[in-house]
Formats: sequence, structure tokens, C-alpha cells
Amino acid sequence: MNRSAIIKRNTIFFVIMVTAALVFWAGPVSAAPEVTLPSINIGVGNADNPAEMSASLQILFLLTILSLAPSILIMMTSFTRIIIVLSFMRSALATQQAPPNQVIIGMALFLTFFIMAPTWSDINQNALQPYMQGTINQEQALDNAVKPLREFMSKQTREKDLALFVKLSDSPRPKTYDDVPTLVLIPAFVLSEMKTAFQIGFMLFVPFIVIDMIVASSLMSMGMIMLPPMMISLPFKILLFVMVDGWYLLTRSLILSFQ
Repeated sequence: MNRSAIIKRNTIFFVIMVTAALVFWAGPVSAAPEVTLPSINIGVGNADNPAEMSASLQILFLLTILSLAPSILIMMTSFTRIIIVLSFMRSALATQQAPPNQVIIGMALFLTFFIMAPTWSDINQNALQPYMQGTINQEQALDNAVKPLREFMSKQTREKDLALFVKLSDSPRPKTYDDVPTLVLIPAFVLSEMKTAFQIGFMLFVPFIVIDMIVASSLMSMGMIMLPPMMISLPFKILLFVMVDGWYLLTRSLILSFQ
């Protein structure tokens, strides 16, 4: 048998084997069940009864509260004062980005959680848990939740700032804090918090300004005019801040300022 006949026979045998293998494996594959993918549909339809309408309104109200949660956390708690004071502290030290923004915001958030813990515990006991158990309706739960926040804001709001927004809103003169509308109390509280934070920030700047003045005067007396005073005073600021345990004193003062 010549060489060409042998090659032809081997080629035919190889094609037969490949075809048999394809037929053997194609059977189980074709018999495999089809994989179905789930579909998710979100739509708005007509409510068949008042109960469905009420559930839809509750979902809409919950989504609204969740979208306003950052504003509630910033404007109706101690977060505003804390974040401003911490920013002033970093500026007074002149350490640029040390501590970074993430650390300052995280510290401000956890201090806010610590300071507001009694208020949020009151809201949970008198508003959230009774509402989830069905003992009170949605309107009563909202009133019970706003009451502790109003009490906290009233203690930190100056009468001068409150009188300003009462006058601008043309509201009747309130006899007690309970008569002040919440929409009037919130901006007055924010204004008071900003003023208090700037007052604390001024007190933080004073010792570090003294160090800058002493270093600048010393450099000028030695004729080192081209040397930046900030470069020399920065280590002394950090040393002073560490020696007096500045973060401990600052945190303690911030927490006590709300009591």
C-alpha cells in the first residue's frame, strides 16, 4: 500500500471519530434544561381600594424621609458645630490636610451619634417602636419623633436668633418654645450653632497666633527674612497641641458645650 492510500485511510478514520464524538456530546447538551432569567417590573397602577392607596403614600413618605436624612443629620443635630470647630482646629494648626477630611467628617459623625444618643433613644422608644407595633398612627409617630429634636434645638438656640426668624415669618409672638413652629426653629438653631462654632474657633486660634507672632519676631530680629515663619512655627504648634493633649480637651469641650 502506497503512502497516499495510508494518509487517505487515516484521514477518513479521523473524520469518523470526530463526528462520533460530536454526536455523543451534542446529545446531553441539547437535553440540558434552559436557564430562565427573572424579570423585575416597577410600575405605577391604579389602587383598587383605600388600603393600597395608604400603603403607597406610606412608601412615598418613607422615601422622602430617606432623601432628607442627610439634611436632618446636618441641620438638626450637633454635627454643624462639631464639623466647623474641627475645621477651625486644623486651620489653626496650619497642617494643611492633616488630619484629612475623611477623618474629620468621621470624627464629627461619631461625636454626633454620641451626643444625640439620648435624643434618638427617646425617638425610638416613643415614636418608632410604638408605630411598628401599631399602637400609634403615622401622625402621632411623627409628632413624637419631632418633640425630642425640638427640645434639643430649643436648648441650643439663642432667643435673639429665634426672634429674628419669628419676625421674618410674620408668626405670632410665641409664649413658650412649644408655640414656635418647627420651620422657624430649625433655621434659628442653625444660625446659633454657626455663631457658637465661630466663637469656639476664635478661641482656638489665639494661642497659635501668639506662637506665629513670636516666631516671626525672632526671625526678623535675626535677619532671616527669607525664611517662612510658618515653616518654623508649625513644629512648635504641634508640640504645644500634643503637650496639652489638645484632642482630649477639644472633644471634652465640644461634648460639654451641649450639656
